Amino acid sequence: MASTALLALCSTGALSGLAVEAGAGVCHATPIYAGHSWLKATFRQDVAGSALSRYLRELLGAAHPELRGQALPRRTITQLKKRCCYVSLDFERDLRNPARHRPESFPVGNGCAMRLGTERFCCPEPIFQPRLLGQAEPGLPTLAFRALQTMPATLRARLADAVVLAGGSTLFPGFAERLDLELEAQCRRHGYPALRPRLVARPGRGTAVWTGGSMVASLRPFQRGWMTRAMYEECGPRLVHEVFN
Repeated sequence: MASTALLALCSTGALSGLAVEAGAGVCHATPIYAGHSWLKATFRQDVAGSALSRYLRELLGAAHPELRGQALPRRTITQLKKRCCYVSLDFERDLRNPARHRPESFPVGNGCAMRLGTERFCCPEPIFQPRLLGQAEPGLPTLAFRALQTMPATLRARLADAVVLAGGSTLFPGFAERLDLELEAQCRRHGYPALRPRLVARPGRGTAVWTGGSMVASLRPFQRGWMTRAMYEECGPRLVHEVFN
């Protein structure tokens, strides 16, 4: 067992920083210092990829009443989300201004195509504004700021220097830029103007946890801590506590 936040940091070669994860089921903001997670400064949000897929289905049903009697396959919804959706850098302005809607058509089979307008940037917005889904919790940028704020003052700048994004829901175009803007704004608003978060948004961050795990597993110190099947069969369950404690 290993912390997904730590493995995400390891994928970038870091052992200290703030891991901001947005996957299918949940989002987390987790401070890591010297390879250890600070659970008291870890914050969770239950709006993530699966919730966004359901929201996109609702948005499409409202925009295309003729589809309400049809069930779009989950695979189609996922493809629409991945290929067409993006994060707006100014959601309210883009929503009010039709010239900024950037409509796009997506083929859905049988020679048909679906046209998406505001749905393209409305779909991922609940990660930043959970209230759009009726959730009272704050958005992910606020949770990331709270994680930094909760840490000891002597560690904040070091952790802020490596804010590592991980998970498939961070791959929306504009996600990193929006998070960067809002996190900096939170620091200024709450009296931390000198705290300058530096986001690390690598192209392969959708599988950052797996990448970090493979890197850690390849290290010789880690391999010396392995327990083989032969060792377990010889010594029994007590060996688990001896090896991993």
